Amino acid sequence: MILTDREIKIAIARKLIVIDPPPDETVAFTSTAVDLTLDPSVRIPKQNVAGIDIVIDPGAPGYNSEEIIKRLTDPQTIPKTGYRLEPGILTLGWTREYVSLSLVTRIAARVEGRSSLARMGVGIHVTAPTIHAGFAGPIQLEIINHGSKPLLLRPGMRICQLIFEMTLGTPEKGYSGQFLEQRKEPKRKRGGR
Repeated sequence: MILTDREIKIAIARKLIVIDPPPDETVAFTSTAVDLTLDPSVRIPKQNVAGIDIVIDPGAPGYNSEEIIKRLTDPQTIPKTGYRLEPGILTLGWTREYVSLSLVTRIAARVEGRSSLARMGVGIHVTAPTIHAGFAGPIQLEIINHGSKPLLLRPGMRICQLIFEMTLGTPEKGYSGQFLEQRKEPKRKRGGR
């Protein structure tokens, strides 16, 4: 069952859902979702170096996706003037908001794109929309420009929406994966563009 705007607001007021900072009541809510905004912290892919061939093997013993991401990307801070997201480039970002879904509330969520960005070719997740019951932290976004033109990402822009769902029963095990309480990168000045 998907929660409506009214039920989302009640759940936030009762602290069954935590969104910090709280969503702007005048623009963030639609009939069945709440918009979240883009944090200035992003991870930009490093430029390929001639002669180096990198193959990622997720099945290798000791594989750690966080370590791979750190090796293949650079942390950046989007300036107020924006970050130019080129076509075909996967950039990792975060929501400005911290989200917490207590396990006992029986609430899970899906992070989805906003249609106004999707129609320009921008996706904000790559097959990983589930925010499990028990999750706490900012939501990491896999932002990619599938369009034919660059698009400007600005800190604080509405970037995605959360759709909340009631689970059937209380899970035995809450989310305990590698992204629980994930942290954003320290703020750094963005150089270049």
